[in-house]
Amino acid sequence: MSAVPTRRRVRAVLVGLVAMVIGLAPAAAAHAQAVSSEAADGPTAVARARVAADVLMSSYDPNKAWFPSSWWNSAVALQTIGDYMQRTDDRRYLPQLDNTFQKDQGKFPAGELSGDELWGNFTSRAIDDSEWWGLTWIQAYDVTGDAKYLRMAAKIAEFTNGYWDNTCGGGVWWNAERTYKNAVTNGLYIRLTAELHNRMPGDKRWLARSQAAWDWFAGSGMINSSGLVEDGVNDDCQSNGQTVWSYNQGLAVGGALELWRATGDPKLLSTARRLADAAIDGGLTTDGVLTEACDTLDRTCDDNAKQFKGIFLRYLMDLADTTHADKYKTFVTRQAETIWAQDHDAADRLGTRWAGGTSTDHPNVFDWRTQASALSALIAAVPVPAPKRSLTANTSPAQPVVMPADDGSTKLTVNVGVSVTGPASQPVTAKVTVRAPDGWTVSPTTGTVVLRPRGSAHPASGTFPVQVTVPATAEDGHHDVSATVTADSGLSFSTRSEVTVAHKIDFDTGTAAEMPWLWDADGSQSNGVQNRFADGNHYFVYRFPFSADTATARATLTIDNEYVVEASSDGEHWTTVSKEARRVTDGSNKADQVIDLTAYLGPDKATYLRVSDSFPEDGWGGRVYHVTAATTK
Repeated sequence: MSAVPTRRRVRAVLVGLVAMVIGLAPAAAAHAQAVSSEAADGPTAVARARVAADVLMSSYDPNKAWFPSSWWNSAVALQTIGDYMQRTDDRRYLPQLDNTFQKDQGKFPAGELSGDELWGNFTSRAIDDSEWWGLTWIQAYDVTGDAKYLRMAAKIAEFTNGYWDNTCGGGVWWNAERTYKNAVTNGLYIRLTAELHNRMPGDKRWLARSQAAWDWFAGSGMINSSGLVEDGVNDDCQSNGQTVWSYNQGLAVGGALELWRATGDPKLLSTARRLADAAIDGGLTTDGVLTEACDTLDRTCDDNAKQFKGIFLRYLMDLADTTHADKYKTFVTRQAETIWAQDHDAADRLGTRWAGGTSTDHPNVFDWRTQASALSALIAAVPVPAPKRSLTANTSPAQPVVMPADDGSTKLTVNVGVSVTGPASQPVTAKVTVRAPDGWTVSPTTGTVVLRPRGSAHPASGTFPVQVTVPATAEDGHHDVSATVTADSGLSFSTRSEVTVAHKIDFDTGTAAEMPWLWDADGSQSNGVQNRFADGNHYFVYRFPFSADTATARATLTIDNEYVVEASSDGEHWTTVSKEARRVTDGSNKADQVIDLTAYLGPDKATYLRVSDSFPEDGWGGRVYHVTAATTK
């Protein structure tokens, strides 16, 4: 039986169930959905999600078919892209989903795609990691209708079931060593098995397992008296009272909700709402914004916690869509608006602290994990069904650097990218208006881009280039060149290029101050404050656009581990200028490396430095902490 008719039948049943549970007649429930779909900010919500999804997918490694250096995080990021495609009907990233499915379902040694050995079919000793992949492939099945994804999810769930036993009366173990039973592994199992049941007509086995898992979880004591989900149980089979993380709360909401779909038991829907209310009424929020325990200005979230809030929003979105409750829709909107206003930079990157905020020792972090997490909030704000017409804009470069000469202005080209969706064969004329700071000039200031939409699946795109002239008197700091794009039917979207004017180079890596200088991040990573590293065949490149009157230049990199540093005058032809020839993996060679860049000053005085791995086979590549550069004129 094909997937689509089955899912339509499930949805039809659910509309009636929702109407009965929340006290609405079917017509009233339909009206509530219609009102939501006509919200004035619908096209803007689609546009924001699109630009954020594009930024996320720019970090996808097509060769290894994952997001570098994180196995379970990659599963969640791809599931989020599946959510995005299902919500908006943008289908551009279906090939990447299938690329990962084809390339990564085999066996891999430890360190190849994860710290753990991968046992095939996306499984490993980390049972929860395996389950994340199961949910990802169910989402791929929902988007495509291709049964191979559902079969893979069933294999993963069967593997997971092998780690259920009667210790503590039931539950799935967190790892193959059977050392811990916790909320995340069992929340995942409830949702995974219930999703399988709801997509397999006539199933009884997965439903029985899901019900048993919920009964055990609900009675485990991990849901405390405040309705918040604690981390796991201790050796005495009592809740350990450890940190309430938003993703555990979200999975509990999602598990109860999906099992309600399977059974129609109104107590499950009531529980899902109670758990959601406990989180958003203050249990996991600060001033109405979802906040992780590690989001405070005196802490830094690790690579796992960076992605937790998005998982909560994924399942709160499901609850909002199901109940149409204003409370949940309002909360979703608040998260999306706050992220866009306070946690969103000129390059359309989204950070880990949704309310913004940074500190010297614990800055707000922007990477693909934080991008995927915040994207879930933007997706949740997209109405159902999504508007067919939408308009987006971005700038390239988004964060250029200008190092002015002592006299004379500096020119740079900024490209305003425009993309639209809408009915095919109906041209859209987008008007572009660009503004620069006082004393700067931009040419042209207005113009149009004519595009022919092809529906929602593949947005049509075009570019409007402008030349910006930065005066020699421009003060050091960040200056916005803003662009607003408008079209018929009231469509509008704003973007900006944040131009950094600087007379010196001095920044810590892994911080916002690094980003304007980072010309090509490739597959490099930053796993904490003040570091950036590139393992294997990955690298990262800094571009230093020295002023036109520069005579000599040198850079100092604080660097360690197995590094290669290369210099270039054009970003294409490279010369090795420093290299660690020993196998150093413990940072014991950390030192300042001074590099003379004079020979690599290009015709425009720009110089490029590339850092990579001198022993790519062992995965301990160059790690940079601090960068400075000095010139003479």
